[in-house]
Amino acid sequence: MVNQMTAVRLTAHGGPEMLEVARVPVPVPETGQVLVEVRAVALNNTDLWTREGAYGAPGDPDALSGWRGPIEFPLIQGADVAGVVASVGPGVDADLVGRRVVIDPAIYDADGPDANPIGLMGSERDGGYAEYVTAPADRVHDATDSPLSDAQLAALPTAYGTALGMIERGGVRDGDTVLVTGASGGVGLALVQLAAARGARVIAVSSGSKLDDVRRAGADHVIDRGHDVIEQVRAAAGGGVDVVLDVVAGDHVGAGLPLLREGGSWVVAGAIGGHEVRFDVRRLYLHNARIVGSSMHTPAHFDLLMDIARQAQVRPVIAQTYALEDAARAQEELARRHHVGKLVLQPQAAASP
Repeated sequence: MVNQMTAVRLTAHGGPEMLEVARVPVPVPETGQVLVEVRAVALNNTDLWTREGAYGAPGDPDALSGWRGPIEFPLIQGADVAGVVASVGPGVDADLVGRRVVIDPAIYDADGPDANPIGLMGSERDGGYAEYVTAPADRVHDATDSPLSDAQLAALPTAYGTALGMIERGGVRDGDTVLVTGASGGVGLALVQLAAARGARVIAVSSGSKLDDVRRAGADHVIDRGHDVIEQVRAAAGGGVDVVLDVVAGDHVGAGLPLLREGGSWVVAGAIGGHEVRFDVRRLYLHNARIVGSSMHTPAHFDLLMDIARQAQVRPVIAQTYALEDAARAQEELARRHHVGKLVLQPQAAASP
């Protein structure tokens, strides 16, 4: 019986050199858990920010911190896992063994379909930068019949889950005009694909070298962020925007809020452009607008995402795949932001434990 596996562990906050390749024990599934052989694990910005300790803390925005507080090192990163169930713990149906699955990486604050995420696999618990990972059986979703590849399935949980959470919380409907910022990033491209699949008219903001990629993803209008973004959006939107799906924030929030139609929503799930925002509050209450925070998905959102995956209603774009041992190099490439689509680690097939 194999009891050791290769994993990439984060040993402290810092640069890519803080990631070490190690041989560690294969985790044993506890009651209500399954053991998943990792076939693919996608990278996310949260991997970078967790490594850097860049999330800050309430009252101390410059504090070194993980997504939800201090990190216990060493930590195996990696929230987004597609793989095959290798074994099950006590109380779990053995028929799951051999099923191709996607793991919902969220740790929720309660039971039920509308629970809020308060932690994340690869942050608050060990994740998928490894040959094996455990997960609660009720967070493992069968994707055996999905036509998507392992890499495409692994691209879904955090980026597409976050995007779908934004779309659901913003109430995006067929026929809405939707503005997507940061449209060439992982969440941004997912927003474009998912909103277009829902029937929305998508205006997307990206950089000059990536405009065609964003257009191919389903955007109706693509705006170069290097020019006057607000005026370009105003011209493209015509009568205004129903929902803004924003992963950038910064100065554009205050400048762009008047673009919202009556009763419109501005949904924020990132702060690449800056976490301190100023806006005229009159543009909010006089127009019955909403500013909505959206960190990830709920269990109900993830169920919907898996239905989308089984039917291949969207096909995630994979920019590049790497061997597990090249996780540090992959994170460096992620930080450069020269790519469009997802970067994915693919461990070599592991022997059954």
